[in-house]
Amino acid sequence: MVYDLLHYGKSILFVGRPGVGKTTVMREIARVLSDEFQKRVVIVDTSNEIGGDGDIPHSAIGTARRMQVPEPSLQHKVMIEAVENHMPEVIIVDEIGTEAEAHACRSIAERGVMLIGTAHGEWLENIIKNPILSDLIGGVDTVTLGDEEARARRCQKSILERKAPPTFYFLIEMRERHYWVTHKTEKSVDMLLRGKTPLVEIRKRDDRFNVVVDRWKTYDRHDI
Repeated sequence: MVYDLLHYGKSILFVGRPGVGKTTVMREIARVLSDEFQKRVVIVDTSNEIGGDGDIPHSAIGTARRMQVPEPSLQHKVMIEAVENHMPEVIIVDEIGTEAEAHACRSIAERGVMLIGTAHGEWLENIIKNPILSDLIGGVDTVTLGDEEARARRCQKSILERKAPPTFYFLIEMRERHYWVTHKTEKSVDMLLRGKTPLVEIRKRDDRFNVVVDRWKTYDRHDI
């Protein structure tokens, strides 16, 4: 479903409700990037969901390396350790949920490492409105405009703006197992903060399980 996006080498964040298949996607992306793209992939496997809990990682992750996490609260430290000690080209992390983990993601991205991650939330708006996770999409700040600027923009003097470049270049909402909404994070966040509707890509499978990509679709939160 996202094979073409992996060629860009950009970070991708997946959001979706529990059970929609986010962890399964992480496992398959680990295999594709390590075996087919020949990249050095490190999986930070907090709950052993991706690589299994045995001494030998499950064959489904290909030649990717796995780093197990002794306690969930230490996930952010293991993420930084993976970058400093294992020279990865890609880091895969499941369930980014704390402020420390969001900061670790930014630190990793700033070092030029590709990130593949999942986060708690069903829509892009959930991440924007979550004060802990909003750093993943660049963070949100309240800005006060001057009178002339407010008139030129035809808006209120106090507005919301993105603080920094997003950690993840792409954000994918997994609405159903075979129906995904793909955002270019920077553009979509800016449009939503201005009260406008961004354009997105709809990725789905047809009756024969071929991937169909509909580009330049108007974003609709309730469109399934």
